[in-house]
Amino acid sequence: MLNNLTDCEDGDGGANPGDGNPKESSPFINSTDAERGKEYDGKNMALFEEEMDTSPMVSSLLSGLANYTNLPQGSREHEEAENNEGGKKKPVQAPRMGTFMGVYLPCLQNIFGVILFLRLTWVVGIAGIMESFCMVFICCSCTMLTAISMSAIATNGVVPAGGSYYMISRSLGPEFGGAVGLCFYLGTTFAGAMYILGTIEILLAYLFPAMAIFKAEDASGEAAAMLNNMRVYGTCVLTCMATVVFVGVKYVNKFALVFLGCVILSILAIYAGVIKSAFDPPNFPICLLGNRTLSRHGFDVCAKLAWEGNETVTTRLWGLFCSSRFLNATCDEYFTRNNVTEIQGIPGAASGLIKENLWSSYLTKGVIVERRGMPSVGLADGTPIDMDHPYVFSDMTSYFTLLVGIYFPSVTGIMAGSNRSGDLRDAQKSIPTGTILAIATTSAVYISSVVLFGACIEGVVLRDKFGEAVNGNLVVGTLAWPSPWVIVIGSFFSTCGAGLQSLTGAPRLLQAISRDGIVPFLQVFGHGKANGEPTWALLLTACICEIGILIASLDEVAPILSMFFLMCYMFVNLACAVQTLLRTPNWRPRFRYYHWTLSFLGMSLCLALMFICSWYYALVAMLIAGLIYKYIEYRGAEKEWGDGIRGLSLSAARYALLRLEEGPPHTKNWRQVRRAPGHYCSPLPTLNKLGLPDTRASRCLSEFAMISTGSSSEPQLLVLVRVDQDQNVVHPQLLSLTSQLKAGKGLTIVGSVLEGTFLDNHPQAQRAEESIRRLMEAEKVKGFCQVVISSNLRDGVSHLIQSGGLGGLQHNTVLVGWPRNWRQKEDHQTWRNFIELVRETTAGHLALLVTKNVSMFPGNPERFSEGSIDVWWIVHDGGMLMLLPFLLRHHKVWRKCKMRIFTVAQMDDNSIQMKKDLTTFLYHLRITAEVEVVEMHESDISAYTYEKTLVMEQRSQILKQMHLTKNEREREIQSITDESRGSIRRKNPANTRLRLNVPEETAGDSEEKPEEEVQLIHDQSAPSCPSSSPSPGEEPEGEGETDPEKVHLTWTKDKSVAEKNKGPSPVSSEGIKDFFSMKPYGPGGYGLGVGNQSNVRRMHTAVRLNEVIVKKSRDAKLVLLNMPGPPRNRNGDENYMEFLEVLTEHLDRVMLVRGGGREVITIYS
Repeated sequence: MLNNLTDCEDGDGGANPGDGNPKESSPFINSTDAERGKEYDGKNMALFEEEMDTSPMVSSLLSGLANYTNLPQGSREHEEAENNEGGKKKPVQAPRMGTFMGVYLPCLQNIFGVILFLRLTWVVGIAGIMESFCMVFICCSCTMLTAISMSAIATNGVVPAGGSYYMISRSLGPEFGGAVGLCFYLGTTFAGAMYILGTIEILLAYLFPAMAIFKAEDASGEAAAMLNNMRVYGTCVLTCMATVVFVGVKYVNKFALVFLGCVILSILAIYAGVIKSAFDPPNFPICLLGNRTLSRHGFDVCAKLAWEGNETVTTRLWGLFCSSRFLNATCDEYFTRNNVTEIQGIPGAASGLIKENLWSSYLTKGVIVERRGMPSVGLADGTPIDMDHPYVFSDMTSYFTLLVGIYFPSVTGIMAGSNRSGDLRDAQKSIPTGTILAIATTSAVYISSVVLFGACIEGVVLRDKFGEAVNGNLVVGTLAWPSPWVIVIGSFFSTCGAGLQSLTGAPRLLQAISRDGIVPFLQVFGHGKANGEPTWALLLTACICEIGILIASLDEVAPILSMFFLMCYMFVNLACAVQTLLRTPNWRPRFRYYHWTLSFLGMSLCLALMFICSWYYALVAMLIAGLIYKYIEYRGAEKEWGDGIRGLSLSAARYALLRLEEGPPHTKNWRQVRRAPGHYCSPLPTLNKLGLPDTRASRCLSEFAMISTGSSSEPQLLVLVRVDQDQNVVHPQLLSLTSQLKAGKGLTIVGSVLEGTFLDNHPQAQRAEESIRRLMEAEKVKGFCQVVISSNLRDGVSHLIQSGGLGGLQHNTVLVGWPRNWRQKEDHQTWRNFIELVRETTAGHLALLVTKNVSMFPGNPERFSEGSIDVWWIVHDGGMLMLLPFLLRHHKVWRKCKMRIFTVAQMDDNSIQMKKDLTTFLYHLRITAEVEVVEMHESDISAYTYEKTLVMEQRSQILKQMHLTKNEREREIQSITDESRGSIRRKNPANTRLRLNVPEETAGDSEEKPEEEVQLIHDQSAPSCPSSSPSPGEEPEGEGETDPEKVHLTWTKDKSVAEKNKGPSPVSSEGIKDFFSMKPYGPGGYGLGVGNQSNVRRMHTAVRLNEVIVKKSRDAKLVLLNMPGPPRNRNGDENYMEFLEVLTEHLDRVMLVRGGGREVITIYS
């Protein structure tokens, strides 16, 4: 083998003969126009050469897989545009990000944010430690359950651009995907508005209060002035951020770590302050008038009177409550009755304050923040409160459900890792690990923060949202060490970074939805700059974000985005639950720690939180999603993504049809059912043309099976089972195999074709149907039975293939038993019908499974305690070879069998690289199997192959004489005998008998001989009239032999094994030349002429492959391999059967697999 990877031919993805549509594009076949149309050259794979244009060699497939990248579309285009700058293309580097840098840290950055720094202390102060703990626990449990479901979906394949939208749409369909995707887009956009509002709040309230444009004339106007300032500055900041994202998104990604560093540094400063407060609390005094908290903005000394020398003077606080600074001034009644006291705002963790902050203190709007347990002389009820006095007022009415809506955005951002799956070195490992660890980390931080805030900070300070009682400091900053400025600056940059990330991610999400084409009016937003940047989507995102800016209140915007995020999380859980319950073949996530009950619990929790936060916001969000759903359903493009909703519909249809079959309809429920004329068989040719006795009118052609399920990637098979004279199924193992393929699930239609007329054979058909039903019940095959009566077996099977199923319950795969008695001369029509069946399935885009030695297949009670299922992947025609072992291993019969995959490397292939690429491919498919690449060097064609080809050609000529008269047949056989005998004598003059082995399948067929003899007999009583005489001057062949009248050609199994053990023996050039010099004789007959060298090459392929397969898989419990297609020239049909016999001989259980022209497996989720 070559040590360097060479160019291999790729398939062009064209159509098979009879295909109307091109082959579905595959994410791992990267064929180019230059590679298309190349003809295959070589002897080793000549059996597959006619279909190389539609079924490429695996070596070509794996070469494309080596260049595979799973980067999201926008990232890839952006990277390629940067690499192409300057006219020089740089090689694209493979993704190198691991779990920590690629998933864990981005999730931390998106989860930690503005709520932690600006609102968590207030939530703890209002709700108390106990209710805050419950709130945080519920929200974190919701995100953890969602992360488990998301991990299952994300590890079920590659998640391209779109993240959650992609997961939901491919799992629940375009309607749900589009509706929830747009809601998630709106949530991400409003999250950007929330982060920008948080940035402005930190800027104006804690960093530079003097920058306020609008000033309040009195205390009652401060809130309105603050909102106007937020709108003006928010619009400016939004414009700047959108410009940065438009100009250079790469700078946003580069500074992401800086923003994340600010967040982590701020959190560490909080924990350091908590530890320090236990033995050295910070000095942040709080001034109380009675039990009322005072704002520090208008005074400096917490006292009514002060001593200056020997004189008592009033303080600035006195002037705020009294009419003048003199002692005889008229003062506020509450100010006069109560004393002013000063307490520490941060008593520390060792102060025992946690007991006072355990319970809630909900406030209404305009109520003064008071300290519980503090003595106070109250006023009469109904006494108005002057809003100009320096009290700390509650700015809004608070209750538990409101706090949940405000807090929930602090736990969002869990999908940051799945959105970056293309940048990860191993996404299927990193996404679950990094996301769950990030949620566990943030949950621990939030829960510990709730307890520590309640244990260290005074309750009135916690309930002071803007830190007015602590000189306008950020409340959480008062606890931090070494300085409150660490928290202020860190939170400012973290909110800026989070806002930029939202403005970066939201347009790409909208672009992914637009490019799918499911929402027609959004298609314009799928366009962008040359490098893929979503320009128009960014413009729309900025406009929607401006709506949130105009709301101007962080507490009002947070519940809005909570609705959209909760709806998205709810449908992620629903998608996982539906896929788990349906158990579709493509549902094989690498993340194993999930269950449908956890998904349903997460979905229920999300729905409950939506209505807990705000029932009217929840209804509005559902109304928006419903309108989008109906719009997509009415106007959107039809997409077939193998979604679970379609699977549910088909499962419901299957259940309803099965219920209808339980008994005849009642008279009251009877109604007329019309059937299309195509369901009936028209009068066809008589049985005599089939060469069958007229008495066998109930005999079937072969075995078939049909299974219909709810997933487009699951095989849906047609089953014609053979019945005997008593209408009993001949091979019940076929239904056992059907049950094992479905693991007891799925819809099955089992059918049988009887020869004859409907009027004469209707009773036999009813008995056959009852027999099949009983067997289906015994084998636990849920489905239907259909018996068709036709005067021609081939047309009966063709009608079943065309009309089987009902509506959307259509078969896509045919499981057929190998016609074991095809060599019998009186039953020569069997193999013709079989080949026509192969052609019909190809033309109908149906996959074909051919089971050989079906009587040796295990029944359902049997168990394999060890062994392997061997897959021989020669060419790629849709991936059915990979899917079948996966389905079988779900059944208890095959559960303990391991899966082994073999592929063939030739001279121009790098076998080491092929093994690496195949292992990578299987990893992306989430399939566990041993991989082995078998090297097949070019070799000379052995004498064994030539002899096998000779016998095949002789058999073909005999079969061609079946329609001749007796005299013509005898003359034709005489000519073949004379020519063959002369050729053999020239090579072996001492032997007049040549024993040629043509092994036959004997297991399970009592009518079949253990060894079939091909006899070429010259009857002495027949006139010797050869159809072709020797050339003039040439001595007649066979002259001088003692007994020229009879030549007996037999090929035994012993001879076959002995020849194979000798290995391929080269033939001399003279022998080959003499062998190919044989000329055709007889009308339509032909020998091994120069024009038929392709038969030798095909036989060489069958022999070589069989040698390798027998050597590697002799002890396998089941062997699956690609089935070559029949020749396009129908003159070689009889040779095709011989090739398949040679390919599969000496193997116990074999399943030949032929794809249906479309992909049945995918690396995508």
